[in-house]
Amino acid sequence: MSAIDTLFQNLRNTNQKAFMPFITAGDPDLEFTADLIRRLVSAGAHMCEVGVPYSDPIADGPVIQASYTRALDRKTHVDGVLDMLARVSPDVPDAPLVTMVSYAIIYRYGPQAYVERAKAAGVSGLIVPDLPVEESGLLSGLCRDADVSLIPLIAPTTPQDRAKKIAAAATGFIYYVSIAGTTGARTELPPEIVDNVAWLKKQTDAPVCIGFGISRPGHVRMLSPVADGLIVGSAIVRRVAEAESKSREEVLADVETYVKELVAALGE
Repeated sequence: MSAIDTLFQNLRNTNQKAFMPFITAGDPDLEFTADLIRRLVSAGAHMCEVGVPYSDPIADGPVIQASYTRALDRKTHVDGVLDMLARVSPDVPDAPLVTMVSYAIIYRYGPQAYVERAKAAGVSGLIVPDLPVEESGLLSGLCRDADVSLIPLIAPTTPQDRAKKIAAAATGFIYYVSIAGTTGARTELPPEIVDNVAWLKKQTDAPVCIGFGISRPGHVRMLSPVADGLIVGSAIVRRVAEAESKSREEVLADVETYVKELVAALGE
């Protein structure tokens, strides 16, 4: 049982839902990322999804793409990200860390080497958006042996038969993409999300977390009754980008206040 499995079991036992922020490693630098993870957990985050910067992002909108560019311009690399996570993971022992990482990076690093290195750094799960379930056997086996969750994505455009196949292979949780398209904060979310996730939850015992577009307490209230957790990325990354014009403490305080507001809505 991975740390993510334990977390969701504990949350279900207490009738709680998970809040999971996404942040970009190395934006504006890795020291700030470590401080941000600590503040996010202090503000009520149950897990943290850490994006490993990549020059050809898969489904990321302009806000996250820009953050990846800033991080790469700072020479952020995989080993540096994992070294940072190794330093910060003991400070957040009850909040599993998940890397969002392209399979191109894992393949170049070496799948076994990446899983072993990530596990040693305190990483509990991998989200690999460009790895189809049909080609995930090798990485899935390595993750299973290391007790690291391999978290798949299911989109609203995924056919139901394929969604069932993906759900059957899921470990940790399923990342349900709320909207077709790229990441980014939205004013409104499609109302059919609720029905789509309700259907998916009937097909699997795996927790289902919803991401993409979530940015407001109203979104949280709309989705929390059907989801096991919610993922918020672009709205946080956009606030972090202000580190170029504000003090780091101001940015950290702003993100902390924002996350507390969303966590409060999740608990209503």
